[in-house]
Amino acid sequence: MHILMTVNAAWNIWNFRRPLVEALQADGHRVTVLAPPDDAVKDLERLGCRVQALEMSVKGLNPLEDLKLQRRFARIFHETRPDAVLSYTIKNNVFGARAAKSVGVPFLPNVTGLGTAFLSGKLLQTVTEQLYRRSFAGLPVVFFQNEDDRDLFLDRHLLTADQVRLLPGSGIDLDRFALTAMPDPDAPPIFLMIARLLRDKGVVEFVEAARRVKARHPKARFQLLGAVGSENRSAIDRATLEGWMAEGVVDYLGTTADVRPAIAAASCVVLPSYREGAPRTLIEAAAMARPLVTTDVPGCRAVVEDGVSGFLCAARNADSLSDAMERFLALSPDARRAMGAAGRAKMEREYDQALVVDAYRKALAQITRAEPGAH
Repeated sequence: MHILMTVNAAWNIWNFRRPLVEALQADGHRVTVLAPPDDAVKDLERLGCRVQALEMSVKGLNPLEDLKLQRRFARIFHETRPDAVLSYTIKNNVFGARAAKSVGVPFLPNVTGLGTAFLSGKLLQTVTEQLYRRSFAGLPVVFFQNEDDRDLFLDRHLLTADQVRLLPGSGIDLDRFALTAMPDPDAPPIFLMIARLLRDKGVVEFVEAARRVKARHPKARFQLLGAVGSENRSAIDRATLEGWMAEGVVDYLGTTADVRPAIAAASCVVLPSYREGAPRTLIEAAAMARPLVTTDVPGCRAVVEDGVSGFLCAARNADSLSDAMERFLALSPDARRAMGAAGRAKMEREYDQALVVDAYRKALAQITRAEPGAH
């Protein structure tokens, strides 16, 4: 079959969906990626994908621009005639679904998280819910990455129970993100946050908590790894970041194509996000046997067993976050290793990428009325 995958940034497919792309290709399918182009385009082309540029605004809801986007999707789907469309991220899901219905193309969305639209007040959330309800009506399968998001859609009657399927995020390559020994217990502890520098990710709380912990543990280090100045309404600007660095409260590691060395060097990986789908950085860190500190919110709490593989804290609360970091620092080296090992075991049980690939194969068979296992 010809499978078209659409998302709001090409790097998303390269970073998070590569195992699925490779599995689809191994099954004999042809894969096209439809997304705004970025540095990942060449990597995707080397992987054997055709990459088609998609013009879209990632930020906000503008009815005129979104109608244009829907028409753009319809035109592209009509011209390329894919056998199925796999979609990720809100605008691609919502407006892609409407376009796919209009041209009769099977459509399979993945709700990778509810994001800013569900964190920005009642009006935007209400509008977004209406868009989801109308766009997803009649779709045979909709994937979710955590139980909280799935249950919200069911409770708000945005979907019916027979439509929803639950995935363990995008899965994890347990060989690539292998169990790694903890750093030297005599070295200064390192708390690492890997995320785009957005307020919704809890970056401000991370910095404030770092100030408090460093006052009591001056040797502790706090690192930020991720893009600054993202095209997002909650983005942290570079001047703010430089102020934090000048203060000496955090070290900024920039961006990287391979997070594994940074995770291996860290004592604990932190994500104080306000809401997630399935937080990839926590999954990767747990697979490498790193203890986690994260917020007790949808997505994040699904990855962590509180007190076993990490600690949960309250969202938007630097006091709670600093307390969780202090709890980690109070652990013995053996207790830290046991916590990391528990996270690795959870990833092996629940997050193996083979589970995601199998779920997509079954869903594709259903929505295209093919025989399961026939490739």
